[in-house]
Formats: sequence, structure tokens, C-alpha cells
Amino acid sequence: MSDDALPLLDKLIHERARMGIMSLLAGGGEMSFSELRGDLGLTDGNLSVHLKTLQKAGYLAVTKTYRKRRPHTTCSLTPEGRTAFEAYIDQLEEIVRRARGSRAPEGGS
Repeated sequence: MSDDALPLLDKLIHERARMGIMSLLAGGGEMSFSELRGDLGLTDGNLSVHLKTLQKAGYLAVTKTYRKRRPHTTCSLTPEGRTAFEAYIDQLEEIVRRARGSRAPEGGS
């Protein structure tokens, strides 16, 4: 990639729901399925599909246990997931930096 080329964003993370999942887990460590569902406003099925996609990519660890005889699922970023998310954020920052750098100065001197 040349110095002028914009960075390519990780398509797995860039999807809105998956970016939300990654953001919440990067900031909060481990979260339960129901916490993620509530914070993101997703249905059970929709959240499950996105979690499986991230888990298959190696970005997410999913742990299934029982609490008071009820299933309890928790999710956390893997080291690979944290690295991928940090790279994604770096890429976004580079895009913003370039966009701000290309603006004409306001007010002129």
C-alpha cells in the first residue's frame, strides 16, 4: 500500500453490530450475552450470528456456564481480537487525520 492509500478497514469489525460488540468488550472486559443484547439493542438471533462470526475469526472467546440452573453466556476479546480492534481504531484515526489535514484553513491569514 502506498503512503497515499487509505488504510483498508477490517470488514469483520466494520459492520455496525460487530463494531459495537468489539467496542463494548474492549472497554469493559467480559460481558454477558444479555448485557450485550441490551446495550446494542439486538435480538437474540442477530447477536448470536455476530458473536459466532467474531468467534470463528478468533476475535472473541465465548464461555457458556450455568447460574442457578440457567444458561449464562459471557464474551470477551481474545488477544488476537484486541490486537485487531486496536489496528482498526488506528486505521480510523488515520482516515480522520487525513480528512482533517486536507481541509483548507478557515478564516485565512
